[in-house]
Amino acid sequence: MLQEGAEYHVTARINRSEMLLAPREDKALLLAVLKRAKQKYCFQVKNFCLMNNHLHLLIKPGENESLSRIMQWILSVFAMAWNRKHGLTGHVWGERFFSRVINGVVDGLRVFVYIDDNPVDAQIASHPWEWEFGGLWHHQRGIRDIVEEPDPLVIQFFPEHEVIY
Repeated sequence: MLQEGAEYHVTARINRSEMLLAPREDKALLLAVLKRAKQKYCFQVKNFCLMNNHLHLLIKPGENESLSRIMQWILSVFAMAWNRKHGLTGHVWGERFFSRVINGVVDGLRVFVYIDDNPVDAQIASHPWEWEFGGLWHHQRGIRDIVEEPDPLVIQFFPEHEVIY
């Protein structure tokens, strides 16, 4: 259920859990689509992580903005671009994206760190800050084209999200 002003943990998985996003260039393509979406729609990305077969977003749609419309645009534009790049047609994403409302500060902080730790848990990075396709990497470098500046509460609990570069 959608709630005005809510933050959401959103996940979307590649069809058949294939590793279509394994190449760095394909994750970079998805980042470019996310940047375009932020120009087209009003929403904030608090944290994110692009994995080899799925993505995580901690997202807050703007006032009168539809999470479904935002995600439909992101997923469909990426699928068309990916298919065009690889000379293919058909589905890229599996079933519809999953979303759930963040219920309070503790839940938000738990999801925040869960998103950070995804590449480490998947054994594709030794430390979350090494993963170029996640919010932590972008936070540390002050890159704000996708992810927002972290809230003071996030910095208090996760000081590694401060700009260090």
